[in-house]
Amino acid sequence: MAKLRDATISRRTVEALKVGKDTVFWDRELTGFGVRVYPSGSKYYVVQTRGPEGPRRITVGRHGVITADQARRRAALMIARIKAGEEPIPEPIVATRNTGPTVAEVAERYLDEHVAVRCKPRTAEAYSSVIRRHIVPTFGDMSLAAVGRKHVTDLHYALREVPSTANRTVDVLSRLFAMGEAWGLLPEGANPCRYVVKYRERPRERFLTDEELRRLGRVLREAKDEGGASMYAVAAIRLLLLTGCRRNEILTLRWADVDLDGGELSLADSKTGARSVCLPPAAVKVLADLPRVRGNQWVIVGRKRGTHMRDLSDAWETVRKRADLEDVRLHDLRHSYASRALALGESLLVIGKLLGHTQVETTARYAHLARDSVRESAARIAASIRADLHAAKGVSNGA
Repeated sequence: MAKLRDATISRRTVEALKVGKDTVFWDRELTGFGVRVYPSGSKYYVVQTRGPEGPRRITVGRHGVITADQARRRAALMIARIKAGEEPIPEPIVATRNTGPTVAEVAERYLDEHVAVRCKPRTAEAYSSVIRRHIVPTFGDMSLAAVGRKHVTDLHYALREVPSTANRTVDVLSRLFAMGEAWGLLPEGANPCRYVVKYRERPRERFLTDEELRRLGRVLREAKDEGGASMYAVAAIRLLLLTGCRRNEILTLRWADVDLDGGELSLADSKTGARSVCLPPAAVKVLADLPRVRGNQWVIVGRKRGTHMRDLSDAWETVRKRADLEDVRLHDLRHSYASRALALGESLLVIGKLLGHTQVETTARYAHLARDSVRESAARIAASIRADLHAAKGVSNGA
């Protein structure tokens, strides 16, 4: 516990609070009004006071969703109600749990007014998919206020066989409820997803071996003659391998973004924002050999006039099967790029820059590969020294 000795709770004082462990700071003026600060940076306004049935602590709302002044006014009313032996939240709010807009209605508004406006197309597509495949079929006819924690945990459990999907569904549902609170459709703190324990996810790491790369190269060379993948699809796959770029960064690449002489791509809107990509000579050759279509600004040309290719799935499926790459996804080409960089001795810092990572933690997932490379190098060095030692002694076998 702590007190704000020289100040009251305000926007400025709350935003300045940082802690190493879960701490509650109490207001100097309104007794029982506080702000709970978590090490993660999350901050919640709370009230704690004693009523006829004993002490009670209630969450008022999250900082950022409500202001400090709003929290203070609500806290004063809640403290007064608790002391009077009443429920801190007025009964009319509880009475409306089975009325109001349905989850399907709020989800449609969320997609139209928030996701479509603020999110990138790929993110918007992912959110829409989760909402339409899992959230609306399960909760669509229920009012937003009627969905409780048990409903959410039941859905999470039902998707347990696919942990990443289960966790993403709860994430999207949580964002939906947060927006419902911001729109005034729910009281603050009503999000039923807050305490759902996520499943542990193990990142899938699949890297192409030297032999698999040789098979893939052969199939890509033969693709023009055997069909199943256009020259633009083949070029896209080659560029994914040679640059480590994300799929959408290549599919939405414009000729205006390409500097063949300078060996660079200028991506204005990648997943992590604007960034430059170094073009190695092999990638420059792929681009230089690719025919440009008059009137089309895109590098990887789509089927319709003036468009870019939107999906590589069919072409990759054909190529993958012919190369006998049973469990390899397109995104694994990016992992293979990082794996080869580590095998050649590049640092995680350099690899992070090549891949366009903004946080070192993202690149750190490859740290174990670096350890493997070091271990292999140590073994080769020791074996070389051991051979010389044995040769000097005239020993042919044994240590």
